[in-house]
Amino acid sequence: MFSIKSCPLPDNALLNAYQQNGAYTDCYCTEISSTVTHSQYVHAFYTTSVFKLERSILKWIVSKPSSDAQVALLAEGETDTFAAWSVENRCDNQLLLCDYQKRTRSWLMIKQVDSENGIQTRLYFGSAVVPRKNIKTGSSSFGLGFHALSWFHKMYSVVLLLSAKSRLMRCKSLN
Repeated sequence: MFSIKSCPLPDNALLNAYQQNGAYTDCYCTEISSTVTHSQYVHAFYTTSVFKLERSILKWIVSKPSSDAQVALLAEGETDTFAAWSVENRCDNQLLLCDYQKRTRSWLMIKQVDSENGIQTRLYFGSAVVPRKNIKTGSSSFGLGFHALSWFHKMYSVVLLLSAKSRLMRCKSLN
């Protein structure tokens, strides 16, 4: 897990708008010693066994089923919906998803970087949680659930990114 590290959001990250508007944001990154396309990364991320478990939970708890075929369409930019998310924004190397309740965002980005071993791909994964606004007082709050589960979210984020990296490395070694 040491190959996954918490890092600042890149200047051009689609998630930056949430950080600037007071939402909780995080960003994790790692590098893989080969060239990976954004489509390959999105596909690998959402088809790991760890994420498939989340997809199963979403299917049963909130009736938001999904399939690997839908992931492939999302990765290729051919659909704007996937399980409990919809595409809020995308560009060549980034994807920003919004959950159906409009409270959380999930963000994936790649960046090709030069190293002494040649071109590598930096994989980024981040999230945003938008605070709830109290209609009576006008104040914003993340709520007790957010604070109680933030340790799990951070650990889960690392596991998700590590799983995607491992999947990409396995796929690259098979080619």
